[in-house]
Amino acid sequence: MTLADLIAQARTALDTAITTRTQEQDALVALRSDPELTEDAVTARVATRDAADAEVTRRQAALDELLAEQVRDEEIAALSARTSPAANRAPSYDQVHRVGAEERTYRPDQDRRGAGFQGDVAAAFLGDYEAQARLSRHMTEERTERGTRIRETRAVGTGAFGGLVIPQYLTDMYAPLARANRPFADACRPHVLPPQGMTVEISRVTTGTSVDNQASENGALSETDMDDTALSIPVRTAAGKQTASRQSIERGSGVEDVILDDLFRAYGSRLDNTMLNVATVGLTNVATAVAYTDASPTTAELYPKVLEGLAGVEAALLDQASGDNLAVMHSRRWYWMQNAMGVSYPLITQPGVVAQTLGANYAEAYGRGVRGILPNGTPVIVDNNIAVNGGAGTNEDEIYLVDRQECHLWEDPDAPVYIRAEQPKADTLGVQMVVYGYYAFTFQRQPHARKIAGTGLITPTFTGA
Repeated sequence: MTLADLIAQARTALDTAITTRTQEQDALVALRSDPELTEDAVTARVATRDAADAEVTRRQAALDELLAEQVRDEEIAALSARTSPAANRAPSYDQVHRVGAEERTYRPDQDRRGAGFQGDVAAAFLGDYEAQARLSRHMTEERTERGTRIRETRAVGTGAFGGLVIPQYLTDMYAPLARANRPFADACRPHVLPPQGMTVEISRVTTGTSVDNQASENGALSETDMDDTALSIPVRTAAGKQTASRQSIERGSGVEDVILDDLFRAYGSRLDNTMLNVATVGLTNVATAVAYTDASPTTAELYPKVLEGLAGVEAALLDQASGDNLAVMHSRRWYWMQNAMGVSYPLITQPGVVAQTLGANYAEAYGRGVRGILPNGTPVIVDNNIAVNGGAGTNEDEIYLVDRQECHLWEDPDAPVYIRAEQPKADTLGVQMVVYGYYAFTFQRQPHARKIAGTGLITPTFTGA
């Protein structure tokens, strides 16, 4: 056991003693507020508190002694580096520089397995400038202490050392699993999830007041009792875990980061998929259908259905409509709409759209927000969590038309939360990594959503029509 290990143990013991002393003091304070307090009880509790106090003093003294010993060891090491006998100098001594009192960047007495060095190598590949600086400083130290030896070359190739040449894994170029992630969820109106409770309650006015023309002077006025209905929104929990061997984490390069990245993206995909497809309250189940039935569908024939859906959105919201509408569709539908060719164009021009075109593509990558606009200027969100197995032929997708301000998503600001647990799988040298988060959503605060569905949205064929 090294001196550093002893110091770590002493710090832990001191922390435990301080915690015990704090608990004893709290118990003494609580006892003194007891109306049936006896002098003997106080005396006994004070003695216990004083014993805990003495233990803190003893542990502090032990830690101070070890720290003083560490300081002295460092002073001796520095002194030794400055006063090495001349007789022991190697012939090449005057050709190199020596590190004096400055500590090495990577020290075996502090990191016996070299995990810090390995971690910096992986982090440097991923662009961590601080890790790159530490590796550069380490190489300078190596050149200083070993001279030109580390740069010598020999006239042999790697083939001569097949068992010694380590394969180089390009950790910065690992191929993650492609996921649909959460394009629609990111476009919804965000809210901070309340810190407590598993249900979000919203009051919805279902019966409004009335106003009518007065029949005659001093005549009765129109009056209707206002009434509301509670909208209960469940708080959901999305979670996933991965158990990795300790060997893969400690002996691998960037393994934990790769797993964590995949868990986070899986979390986003599940949240988004739930918002679109979950039974009863998912967007596909609350949206009013606009049927598009066509054996030979074309973009030109689909577009009027889009306008029909948007008209339904506005008719449902009336003065609550924000005008911040969205069209949400699968990537196959978005590209199919772009493949259409034609010679005609709308008779009414729209803001931001060239009259001779059927919309505009913003050339944004998947998941980067609005992908383009339709002929009337409605922004398009492309989301591949939209199902493509709908309808009687199990080959239809849907297009959703919504008011963005009435697509509500509550999330914890810290979600998703990451838990790294070593104890549950300690007997098998496993490490559990858990990702979870709480969220709630609704499209029914002001029911309005529309969806285009039907045989006109079967698997598209790219024919230019």
